[in-house]
Amino acid sequence: MGYLDNTVITVDAILTKRGRELLARNDGSFKVTQFALADDEIDYTLFNEDHPNGSQYAGEAIENMPVLESFPDENNIMLHKLVTLPRGTSKLPVVTANISAVQLSVGATTQITPSTLNYSGLSNLTEPGGYYFTISDRRLFTRAHGVGSKGRWRRPRSYSPTALSETVRGTSLSITAINSTALFGTNSMLLTTITIEGTDSGARTTIPVKITKEVIASKYTGETGVSLR
Repeated sequence: MGYLDNTVITVDAILTKRGRELLARNDGSFKVTQFALADDEIDYTLFNEDHPNGSQYAGEAIENMPVLESFPDENNIMLHKLVTLPRGTSKLPVVTANISAVQLSVGATTQITPSTLNYSGLSNLTEPGGYYFTISDRRLFTRAHGVGSKGRWRRPRSYSPTALSETVRGTSLSITAINSTALFGTNSMLLTTITIEGTDSGARTTIPVKITKEVIASKYTGETGVSLR
């Protein structure tokens, strides 16, 4: 959501692509239970303690900045969420993963297991609430499985020409690359990203993902009519 302008306190709220998908189920399951705040559009380097009109005007440039309108794509907004940490926190939590980048060939499976540094006084912690894993282009995977605490399983999706993101939750993420060459065209690889966010700390990191065209499995796909071997 975002303010329409900085003269009135009118809030413009819209659903993201994922929210629209849930609402379209029309089964009463869509309910807003949480919200988050972010300051992506704020440039704090504009804070000027040496303002010629005095220190009370130090934040004038920031206060007069235009505020972004609502974005339907959650991958392009609220990348820097505001979080509440325990009193006395001297270090910001940092999310890391067991791998810094993912490279899979067609049909291959791997698992990403993150941990959090500098949270609750521990140097290496799996957050109690798990992590959110957001895949920028869900077309590149036949399965995305949140493993562990409150893990969520997403059923296989049929091919879509539109690149949609998807978020699953768990203490780790199991993914299986597409077992079809339909999306590759003349490309030898496809690229996307997976963003990992701690549900308790709010810390996040993004790792690159590369799917190569190498065929490693034997499977007939009815959608493409391609026999992989």
